[in-house]
Amino acid sequence: MSMTVYRYCPLCGHELEIRHLFGADRGYCPACGFIHFRDPKLAVGALIVEDGRVLLVRRGVIPRKGYWAMPSGFVEYDEQPRPALAREIREETGLEAEVGRVIDVYPIADPNKKGVFLLFEARVTGGELRPGDDVSEARWFSIEDIPWEEMAFPQLKEVLNYETH
Repeated sequence: MSMTVYRYCPLCGHELEIRHLFGADRGYCPACGFIHFRDPKLAVGALIVEDGRVLLVRRGVIPRKGYWAMPSGFVEYDEQPRPALAREIREETGLEAEVGRVIDVYPIADPNKKGVFLLFEARVTGGELRPGDDVSEARWFSIEDIPWEEMAFPQLKEVLNYETH
């Protein structure tokens, strides 16, 4: 398996070579010196608990389409994690939120993507609950009514069980 996504240099167009640099095989441009570092994806998610209820969204996209998850998504190249999560919460639920402390750090659950998932506490500051973006439903669940068997990712079960008890 090739260690580079690029066949040609994105800076000058010269064909890349595979060289062992900085401890790994990487795409290297002999013409301009460009080195392709494969960066991990960064995803963020929110645990929002209010009045003994937790906010969950039903995923409308693969992976785990139709299963419940916390509002979450990927951080864009030009974003920082907290503003990215506030954007994801707004896009998925219609709610404005203040993003607080990091609860924990996990590997991304999708086996096709390598990266890190940062789970934050967040609290609602405004807006109206409605599903949007890539979710089919957004809903508050009492702790007793969390659909444990329909949770999208195993880490979420652990977090919800720990943080809500």
